[in-house]
Formats: sequence, structure tokens, C-alpha cells
Amino acid sequence: MEITLIIMAAGIGSRYKGGIKQLEAMDDQGRIIIDYSVYDAVEAGFNHIIFVIRREIEDDFRCIIGERIERLYRERGVRFEYAFQELEDIPQGHSIPAGRVRPWGTGQAVLSCRELVSGPFAVINADDYYGRDAFQLLARYLTEDPKEEACLIGFVLKNTLSENGGVTRGMCDVDGRGMLRSIRETYNIRSTGGMIVSDSGILDPDAVVSMNMWGFGADFMRVLGREFTSFLDSGEELAEQEFLIPKVVGSLLEQKKIRVHVRRTRDRWFGITYKEDLEPVRDEFTRLRSMGEYQEN
Repeated sequence: MEITLIIMAAGIGSRYKGGIKQLEAMDDQGRIIIDYSVYDAVEAGFNHIIFVIRREIEDDFRCIIGERIERLYRERGVRFEYAFQELEDIPQGHSIPAGRVRPWGTGQAVLSCRELVSGPFAVINADDYYGRDAFQLLARYLTEDPKEEACLIGFVLKNTLSENGGVTRGMCDVDGRGMLRSIRETYNIRSTGGMIVSDSGILDPDAVVSMNMWGFGADFMRVLGREFTSFLDSGEELAEQEFLIPKVVGSLLEQKKIRVHVRRTRDRWFGITYKEDLEPVRDEFTRLRSMGEYQEN
């Protein structure tokens, strides 16, 4: 059975002072966060990897990441492909609004893989470290043939913060059966005075949050295409609006058109939101290797 992992690497973080954060080395051997994610994914059973990138970073990405990783996993039968997220990739009959200069967000990034995906698939960010347990939970769910249902890997809020500034997280309302009731984007979350707060107030440190690690049945690609068309037809001012996976899932939940299973992990997330996060994240990888989580080779 082919299990696909879509790695969204098209974004160049605006808060990262213009650098391509997905290409930052995490150790002396030049490995990056994607190396660890691909390793954990393959160990969990994923055998088809799609990198979603922008064409302007293709040469660097292939040189630093793609060609090297493909060589490492060729003997294990893992397939690697590329998809390109482009502003112009919109349904026929639509046009780009005046003033729109960026692609359309994570929902469109996933849609850029529509010709490459034929079965269940997972979605992650390129610049986030999720942990081995998270990939195992996700692979286990996808092998159950989820069809029109979905899976969200839920992280503990206090395990997902940056020491260098506020972050955005999808706050999840989960029922007693482990099903997602709603997801709400919450901005500028930070730790201060021994509490975790956002602009709207104090948050529960043990709350379940989304880190954009999703699992979907093959039918979701069709649903996503339909929702993208509706987004473009909404009549809203679209010069700056984003077509985001959490918003799509949230809307489908409200309409009772999707069921989302939440699989909770206690693993600690870490990633590079700010330039100042780089050294602490490198230290975390050093710690994981010293504990035997990853071998030097």
C-alpha cells in the first residue's frame, strides 16, 4: 500500500528575515529538519514523499535536499516527487485579483499535488519537527483506509512554544471520543509570567493544538478542489486572503461534512519560527542524538 507524505516547503518565513529556513543545517553534517522528518516518516511506513516548493527555490532545494535524500532511500523503494505551488494555479474561469502577489496558502499547496496522489496522504510543514511518535500515529491511521474522514495529530500547547516571540496555533476542541469539534486559529501565543497567554487571554498549557500535521483519505483532494473554487467565488476581497487547511476543515466540521479523529502525541514539537530559534533547535537535535533517538549516520 502506498502511503504519501506531502511536505509543504514553499513558504519563506516573513518573520525569519528573508532566509530560507527550510535549508538551515541542524548538525555538523548539514542535515536539516526535513532529514529528520523523512527518516521518521519512512520508519513509520510512508513510502511516497512529495515536496511542495516554489520554482524560484527549486535549484537550491534539489541540490541541498532532494537529490541527497533520494539517494539515501532509493534502496528502500521510497518514491520522491515534486509539486510547485504557484499563484497562477487556479481553476479555469477564474483570474488573479488585482494586488495578489503570493500563492494562496496551505490548502492550495496540497492541491498542487492533486495529479500525484492516488491514495491516503499526510501533510506536514517542512520547518517543523514533529517527533517519531506523531508519524507512527499518522501512518497507523492512514493504513485503516480513512476514505472521507480525516486525522489530526494533536500536540500539547506547552510543548509547542518559541522562546523568541509569539506563535500562531490552531486551538482544538476535542470531544470525549477523540473527535475534533472545532479548530480556532489563535495568534501571538507566548509564555510570560509563568502563564501561557494570547491576545485574547490566558490559555490552558495542556490544551490540544494543531501543528498542521494532517492525514486525509484520497477523496479529500476532490473536496479540497471544490472548496478552493468556493473560496475564489466567495466575493470577498482576495488580494490578501489565505486558503488554509485548518479553515477548510473547520468549515467542513461546521457543516458536518467531515469527521476528524484526533490522535494525541506527548512529543515535543520544535521548529524555526524566528532566526533566534536556530541555535536552541540545533541543541535539541544534539540532545536527541545523545539520547540515542537518532544515530550519527
